[in-house]
Formats: sequence, structure tokens, C-alpha cells
Amino acid sequence: MFDDNGSFLLAMFEFFIFVAWFMCLFWVFGDLFRSKDLGGVAKTFWTLFLVFLPILGMLVYLIARGGGMTERALAAQAEAVRRQDAYIRSVAAPAGGSPAEEIASAKGLLDSGAISAAEFEQLKSGALAKAKSGTGTVAVA
Repeated sequence: MFDDNGSFLLAMFEFFIFVAWFMCLFWVFGDLFRSKDLGGVAKTFWTLFLVFLPILGMLVYLIARGGGMTERALAAQAEAVRRQDAYIRSVAAPAGGSPAEEIASAKGLLDSGAISAAEFEQLKSGALAKAKSGTGTVAVA
């Protein structure tokens, strides 16, 4: 297959260029479909241009819309971080919003036998302390 070292190096270089082009194509398609300022028709025309004339289409896309690629990627990343933070806050939030709900929940646990009377008193005093201080955290040992 390879006659000498030169043909092997040329094949490696061609493979590198192909992989680099393929990665750029993924970045361009990702940016194209992430973009909110383009409508469906414009995205369709860009996609057809990129599919039928891939190298020329990618170069034209990078010249025409390459300046905003970073901003769109950063905005998408910031949105993902915001959604993740909102999800973490929703999961990590205490089950009961008010002290009365927390005490009622603790009373249910006491009645079912899941906690002892001492643990119930701890939870109750923590909920009352939270209501008195107005903070959102309760320290239960």
C-alpha cells in the first residue's frame, strides 16, 4: 500500500485534514442549529449549501457568520449553567416550605416510627428557629 515513507506521511496528513474538516463541519452545524437569529428557511439553505458544497459552504459560513459563533456558544453554555443551577436548587431545597409544614412532616415521621421523640424535638426546634431568625437553613445534628 505504501511504497515509501513519503506516501505514508502524505496519507497521515490527508487523514489529519479530513478529521479537522469533519470537526469543523460539526462545529458549523452546531452553531447553525443553535442560532436563534436565523429562521427555518435560512437554516435549510445553509444546510443544503453545506451538504452539496461542503468545503466552499463551510468557508462561506465561517466568513459570513463566524464572528458570532463564540457569542452563541457562550450564550448556550450560560443557559446550560443557569438551567443546571435551577435544577440543583429545586432538588436541594427543603421539602417543607413553611415551619408548620416541616413540623407536620416531622410529626408524620414520628407517628410512623421512622424517628424518635428526641429527633422530632430537634426537627421542631430547628423549624421554629428558622421561622424566628428568617433564614432558609436549618442545622440538624
